[in-house]
Amino acid sequence: MNATPAYTWAIKTVEGLMPKKSTTDIAGFGERLVTLRKAAGFTQQELAQELGVSRRMIAYYEGETQHPPTTILPRLAQALGVSADELLNGNGRREAPPPAASVRLQRKLQQLEKLGAKERRQAMQLLDMFIEREALKRQA
Repeated sequence: MNATPAYTWAIKTVEGLMPKKSTTDIAGFGERLVTLRKAAGFTQQELAQELGVSRRMIAYYEGETQHPPTTILPRLAQALGVSADELLNGNGRREAPPPAASVRLQRKLQQLEKLGAKERRQAMQLLDMFIEREALKRQA
C-alpha cells in the first residue's frame, strides 16, 4: 500500500524539521567516559571507590546510559580532570592530563599518608630501597 502524495510530503516535511535522535550520542558519552577514565589512570573499580559508588554503576555509565545522575557529574568530572561540558559533550576546556602513571602514584601516596607512622616508615624504607637499587643500575 503506497502512501498518498500529501502524506508522503508531510513525512518528508516533518523529517526535515525534526532531527532524528542519534544513537551516537548515547554511545558517545560512554566512549568518552572510558577514554577519560583510562587517560586519568583509573580502573572502573578505582573510579568507583573515588566516587563512592559501585563498579557496576561505572560500567553502566560507560555502556548503557546517556548521562550519569546530576549528583555525581561534578565529582566525576573532577576525578577525571575535565569540565562537565567535556564529559557530557566532548567539548570544553580541558587541562593537559597528567600521565596515567603519575595519577596512580599520586593516589597511592595519598593512601600511604593515611597509614599509621610505623607503616609509613616501612613503606618509605621500601621505596628508598627500590630507588637506591635503580640508581646503582644506572651507575653500572
